[in-house]
Amino acid sequence: MKHLIEPSRRSARVFRNLLLLLTAVLLCFSCNTPVSDTASTLFDQGIYLIPYPQEVVPGGADFIPGGEVSVVLDEGASENDRFAADELARELKEEWGIRAVITSAAPGSSPDVASDFPGTASDSQGTVPAPPGAAIILTHQGVPAKITGLPEKKALQGYQLVTGAGQLVIRASGESGLFYGIQTLLQIMKQGEHGAFVPGMEIIDWPDIPQRACHYDTKHHQDRRDYVESFIRDLARYKINMLVWEWEDKFAYPSHPEIGAPGAFTMEEMQEITRYARQYHVQLVPLVQGLGHVSFILKWPQHSHLREIPASNWEFCPLKEGSYTLLFDLWDDAIEATPGSEYIHIGSDETYELGACEQCRKKAEEIGRSGLYTLFINRAGKHVLEKGRKPMCWERPMGWERGKSPARGIEPIRELVLTESYSYETAAYQYATEAKELGYELFTYDPNPGVVPLMVPYMFRIREGGNRVPGSLENSYNHLVPSTQSGYFDGMINTSWDDAGLHNQAWMMSFINSAEWSWSAGAPTLDEFISTYFMNYYGDNSTDMRELFMLLNEAGYFYFESFERRVWHYGDIGKTHLPDLPRDDNVEYDVYWNREYAARIESSREMLKKMERAGEIIGTNLEAGIRHSYDLELFSTVVDLVRHTCHTYLALSNLELAIKEAHNQHYLNHAATYAALESAVRIIDDNLAEREQVYNNLVTVWERTRLPKGLSTAEKVFFFRRDRARHFAFRRADMSYLICDEELLGLEDYREQLLEYMKYYKQTYKI
Repeated sequence: MKHLIEPSRRSARVFRNLLLLLTAVLLCFSCNTPVSDTASTLFDQGIYLIPYPQEVVPGGADFIPGGEVSVVLDEGASENDRFAADELARELKEEWGIRAVITSAAPGSSPDVASDFPGTASDSQGTVPAPPGAAIILTHQGVPAKITGLPEKKALQGYQLVTGAGQLVIRASGESGLFYGIQTLLQIMKQGEHGAFVPGMEIIDWPDIPQRACHYDTKHHQDRRDYVESFIRDLARYKINMLVWEWEDKFAYPSHPEIGAPGAFTMEEMQEITRYARQYHVQLVPLVQGLGHVSFILKWPQHSHLREIPASNWEFCPLKEGSYTLLFDLWDDAIEATPGSEYIHIGSDETYELGACEQCRKKAEEIGRSGLYTLFINRAGKHVLEKGRKPMCWERPMGWERGKSPARGIEPIRELVLTESYSYETAAYQYATEAKELGYELFTYDPNPGVVPLMVPYMFRIREGGNRVPGSLENSYNHLVPSTQSGYFDGMINTSWDDAGLHNQAWMMSFINSAEWSWSAGAPTLDEFISTYFMNYYGDNSTDMRELFMLLNEAGYFYFESFERRVWHYGDIGKTHLPDLPRDDNVEYDVYWNREYAARIESSREMLKKMERAGEIIGTNLEAGIRHSYDLELFSTVVDLVRHTCHTYLALSNLELAIKEAHNQHYLNHAATYAALESAVRIIDDNLAEREQVYNNLVTVWERTRLPKGLSTAEKVFFFRRDRARHFAFRRADMSYLICDEELLGLEDYREQLLEYMKYYKQTYKI
């Protein structure tokens, strides 16, 4: 390779890469997973490309753009190709300081760089003289047969990238392929001693799965438009081409304006966002829940008559005509709001009360509960099809679940798009095979990563009983790789449930992890991906990010198991009480708190050390100016919140010790007793002040990209009603769901009662 990484950073980077590689090898040997030779090809060179290409051959001339480069399009290039070229020019300027001038090539010709990369561009047809200076050629001519011979949906996304002295060529059959070649180029560009360069190589690439979707759940929050658009750009960088957006009340439905929350995106705004996404080859698919998950609709009194049972706002009755009238209105609005999209997702999962009303019970005796579901899906699906959309749903309408039979006498419509996990599949993909033979379009569902507050459990999960099991990354890898390689699936969908109220940026590693395995399941290994991700997403100058994510994983579970947080979702476990107040004139109290919560006190001390280390890593990376630094600001608020949880346990410990000291001093010195009680009040005051500071800072940081949670305006008040799912993030209308457990402790009331006792004690003993 002609141009090396700049010397001032080279030795440290090489050393770090060697350590990363050694770690990868050791980890892979420990789990009997071979290291991928092809993936290591780029990784060893300090090139962190996601998703990894199908074929890459290193060698040939490096491409050096210099301070100015020509971006050459085919004559008569489409509007989408010109947009892609403009985006390339913008990125080159912003990230590398390179000025790009967009020009056109002569018709019927394409550049030939075979002389710079012997034997790798043999499918090129014709040549055109290189423009003066360096040039990036974007062309639909001379595309290799390996790409053109693929099924159409894959071929249109495939591309070839070849470096040469003075030229870099990206060839693609389709507009999306040209765009994806540009995304690869932007990821493999390096900084050398003479400026930016692309190491010599040829890449031939295409997706294993043509539809790669991320589920974007905003049921309990609303992101600002500029954030949504930046999120779309980030997904497109990693070749995600579908965003299934679960709106609930974050869209202002024109047909039923009461349902949209204050500040919800308007019809015009959603249409603009849809068109914006299409420029980045991301299809925006609306997800408006039907049948189940509809408390955002049925909480409204004027629609409550459509409930399956009056007590639950969770689901519609599938036998009431009004259910369809209302849902069809909402779906028609959603279709109008997403012009040009191919699908609409109608949800319809978790139908807990299905068949509970008297009319449905009688019908279920005839056709089964799954028959009720199929009745709804068929009628809903036919309406959507009439509107020109393919209906997606979560459930398994054929009844494929460990031998269960389909609905009795009712055939699901074949036009359904099944977005299911297939985690119940047989090794031979029996159910997927059957579904494909029946004509269904299938999306494999990246396994649910787990609903844990503050952070996705990437590195490990904790089962009941405290046992650690593999985290979401390993689960996704183990499911998606064989599913992708099976060839049965038309699409992949990664889900980011908003149940626990994580910031959307916490999901980015999950989204990009799924992008990797659905594009190229053959490489790299999981450990290589993890190392590549941190260097790719946060930059070469990021450090210790894997350790940080492990610490945040631990922090999320510690936080979740504190106070009453698991009581909310799982039942009567984990509740924390306050120490006893002093009583009567002898400062009596029950000594139990430090004994009862000894293990929690010790774990709080241990977690404080871990949060101190997490804070150090965040600070170091922020000082280094890494990419996506906002993520670390968000993670810092998580660290502070967990630190406050630890401090609260230690404060309660010290509070009891202060009251114990007051009791011990009572027969020695009344003034000392009163002073000990004053110290107890200060402990409470300090803790309450810290809570307020931590919470306010968290809200400030999170709301840089979000509207205030539970926003009310002068025109409309947010109508808050809890639902039967008891989502952690919906315990409160605002962000205080993150600290409501501390509030439920009742420290404020405890303080007032303690002050009353101190007043009594002071008067009694004339202090």
